[in-house]
Amino acid sequence: MAYAAAKAALTTYSKGLSNEVGPKGIRVNSIAPGFIETTAAQQLIERLSKQSGTDTDTARQELMKSLGGIPMGRPGRPEEVAELVAFLVSDRVMSINGSEYVIDGGTVPTV
Repeated sequence: MAYAAAKAALTTYSKGLSNEVGPKGIRVNSIAPGFIETTAAQQLIERLSKQSGTDTDTARQELMKSLGGIPMGRPGRPEEVAELVAFLVSDRVMSINGSEYVIDGGTVPTV
């Protein structure tokens, strides 16, 4: 519950901040990643694999299942998030301000 509240607060804060500093030419956007297979996530998968006596692919699948599944079938990669960041800070999207970008492989359903 606290984690969800903190994420919602960050989204609201980012939107408010974008309205405040946007007139000064400063853009504020937020990125909400889902399960990204970072080095720390790989270490967790290895620990889960050892604890359950399975291979890392099985442990990864079980972890994704415990998170509610990932429709695209795999965790995101750090370089994919980096590409989104690079796009958002580029001059190609100067009018994007006050937006949240979810990069989670389709995990969180949207309405």
